[in-house]
Amino acid sequence: MNGPTVLIVDDERTLAKAMRAFLSEQGYEAEVAEDAEKALGLLGRLHPDVVFTDVRLPGIGGLELLKRIREFDSAISVVVMTAFGSIEGAVEAVKLGAFDYVKKPLDLEEIKLLADRARETSLLKQELSYYRERAAKDAPFEGMLGRSAPMLALQERMRQIAALDETPPVLITGETGTGKGLVARTIHSSGARRAKPFIEVNCNALPAALMEAELFGHERGAFTDAKESKVGLFEAAEGGFIFLDEVGDIELALQGKLLRAIEDRVVRRVGGVRDRKINVCILAATNRELLREVQREGFRKDLYFRLAVILLRLPPLRERGEDVVLLAEYYLQRFNAKYGREVRTIGPRARQLMLAYPWPGNVRELSHVIERAVIWSQGDTLDSDHLSLLGSGEVPHSDQHGLPEDGIVSGADANQSPLAPKMPEPGLDLTLWEKSIIERALREADGNQTKAAQRLGLSRDTLRYRLKKFGIQG
Repeated sequence: MNGPTVLIVDDERTLAKAMRAFLSEQGYEAEVAEDAEKALGLLGRLHPDVVFTDVRLPGIGGLELLKRIREFDSAISVVVMTAFGSIEGAVEAVKLGAFDYVKKPLDLEEIKLLADRARETSLLKQELSYYRERAAKDAPFEGMLGRSAPMLALQERMRQIAALDETPPVLITGETGTGKGLVARTIHSSGARRAKPFIEVNCNALPAALMEAELFGHERGAFTDAKESKVGLFEAAEGGFIFLDEVGDIELALQGKLLRAIEDRVVRRVGGVRDRKINVCILAATNRELLREVQREGFRKDLYFRLAVILLRLPPLRERGEDVVLLAEYYLQRFNAKYGREVRTIGPRARQLMLAYPWPGNVRELSHVIERAVIWSQGDTLDSDHLSLLGSGEVPHSDQHGLPEDGIVSGADANQSPLAPKMPEPGLDLTLWEKSIIERALREADGNQTKAAQRLGLSRDTLRYRLKKFGIQG
């Protein structure tokens, strides 16, 4: 059949034939079934766009037929026909998902309008279903933008993880700002447990004693302030995922208990004597070299290998080539919508600068740079002098030292500023390069961490973490 198809289900043969003749004149391919059994037998061959069915049929009734059609394909629009006095059945049909209902005796022009509208709705549902399937199968996971080889490989591995009936422990590694949390949330939202809890834990937020109670819960009276029993985060994540962010920061004293929870799938609350079974998938993330920590005996070897059943490495932005521009365009549209701006394109000089810059803060830094650029740009093109690299977020203007007051380095001033994002010398370790920038910022701020953080466009907590990471005395 070439045209749109309609299936008419009614035991009144004269009426059904009249409808078929009329709709055929209107360009529809119409078929008639006298009862629900015959209609169900025709569904697979016809795959109709629209079904007209009487609410009262011999054998299987119209409402039951509606349910079975929706089970077969919810995109098929069903219009229920009802005689005067049985309107309740038609209303019930609409509640069950019917497109509409029409009362007998029928007005054929009304039937034509209903058929047209119902077919449009059916086509829209089919299109939506198609694009959803294509997005799930072919497109990158939501937010996981990238066409570079490392990102395509990462996306493929994540698809394989999503297809598993049960998710084994996954360890996500990568520098700060590469999107480890996004990967964890995507694994949860694309897998079989998407409807279950996803609980994120920042493992460097609390000392070991408090972290144990947070993860495993505590009984009443377990410590001074424990006036009530409390469920731990492992128990709260029952059936879903727990995401241990910065897992490398968990103190050794707690690592053994974490290993037991993962291996034996049980937890024991602080102050408790009873083991409680858990059914939780484990995701963990770190920006540390955990194998190096294992060698230094700062992280348990057995815990590392238990967490790294699947190991996902997120590439830094400097290894992703043209993905930088792709992500910048994504953030450009996002912040245009947020702030009501109309910056439509990224100029060639801005593209060159973004591709040359090493992005020590990775995707997070890029997001902040584009957000500032959208806020301060005046025209419809984002150019290099709108880019505030390693900045704090204010409009650039020079102070007595030749630096912007707040440490912003725009593309136009990049060569004049002591904090300018100059490319490192060939062969230079990028970690050492990042360390040198932080040390320079501290010197310029006379050792004031707050001012140094502002110059670098970082929060104080992030700067403190980097000082500890690089062993810098601040």
